[in-house]
Amino acid sequence: MIYGISDLSLIPVREYPSDKSQMVNQLLFGDLFEIKEEQKGWALIKTVDDNYEGWIDEKQLKRISKNDFDTILENTNHFVYDHCVSLYDTNNRKITVTKGASIPGYQNHQFSIVDREYSIEGKVETFNKNATGKTVAATALQYLGSPYLWGGRSPFGIDCSGFTQIVFKMNGIKIPRDASQQVNLGYEIDFVEEAKEGDLAFFGDDESITHVGIVLDRHKIIHASGEVRIDTFDHQGVFNEERKIYSHHLRVIKRIMDS
Repeated sequence: MIYGISDLSLIPVREYPSDKSQMVNQLLFGDLFEIKEEQKGWALIKTVDDNYEGWIDEKQLKRISKNDFDTILENTNHFVYDHCVSLYDTNNRKITVTKGASIPGYQNHQFSIVDREYSIEGKVETFNKNATGKTVAATALQYLGSPYLWGGRSPFGIDCSGFTQIVFKMNGIKIPRDASQQVNLGYEIDFVEEAKEGDLAFFGDDESITHVGIVLDRHKIIHASGEVRIDTFDHQGVFNEERKIYSHHLRVIKRIMDS
């Protein structure tokens, strides 16, 4: 097995090995992955956190050994808290990385990836090991106003399931990448009135789940739709006050943590 790590701010992950193919995901700085296949300047990767597959440009590929992979995986306990921070490597190369990026081996504003040392300017936090619905909701609110971007996972462009995934990641809970996968987690809440902060609400038609958001209270939801926004929701779905329509049809509410 060949391993890699993202040492760039953001790396687009594409559906097919072509720059013309749609972006289905993004690697943030510090994300680990396995390399499954290489062809004509592209690499098929599988991310470690969620086993999500896609293609990245080999020019953006940073290979690491199995030993380095294991060390980084074991020592990644911190993430970038601010919307963006600056990193400087040993060659004084500046990299701007975004909220939610993983920082391996962080200590006193310093860390290293294999043979490269970094210093970091900005707020770094440990992954929350005592997550509650309240902490999840507080993290979600930090993304308010972030524009919608299919496949995005950063405050500068994020999709609905990328939003829920990164919010839960910062609270120490790893969940799958897509809404259609996330809906399989936890247990079902029968009524909107029983929903709590941090529950996941899923939307779609009778055939598929196409949208997800995080419950703030019994009748408020934060989700990425055009931008990360707060809307009311009920047993029918999300009601967009500005457009005076139900924008998404409610399918199910799931609770994936008890606190």
